[in-house]
Amino acid sequence: MRHALSLFAVLYGLWLVLSGHYTPFLLAIGVVCTAFAVAVAMRMDVVDHEGHPIHLGFRIVLYWGWLTIQILVSALTVTRIVLSPRPRIDPVLETVPSSQTSDLGKVIFANSITLTPGTLTTSVTTDGIEVHALTRRGMDQLKEGDMDRRVTAVEGGS
Repeated sequence: MRHALSLFAVLYGLWLVLSGHYTPFLLAIGVVCTAFAVAVAMRMDVVDHEGHPIHLGFRIVLYWGWLTIQILVSALTVTRIVLSPRPRIDPVLETVPSSQTSDLGKVIFANSITLTPGTLTTSVTTDGIEVHALTRRGMDQLKEGDMDRRVTAVEGGS
């Protein structure tokens, strides 16, 4: 029930932000539509700790901030490589170890890799995450494990 109430609050907040109109009628319609959406999500059995991970709390918000910076830095690096008169591209396909214990943690890690320009998750296995990197340096940075440690911390590990 906690997940359903949290989902309701998030969806209704989104309704308010996107609507921009705060008349009593539209506020009531927003409550009805949001309640309907939550009821459908509950009926589909997608309102759980993975579908709406409120247990991650503030840790995920801090991680998103760090990830945004990594995305910007990687975007600049890839832009510099691509616009270079002699691009030094050295594509690599390797498996990066992952220390996450839950499926949600592995998904966060895999998606974070894919969101970062110059790297792409190709497969998630029990051994780790197979990644295609544009350069050897990009792969080496991933293997250093900073992103892995941060995702594990978000997940609730060390």
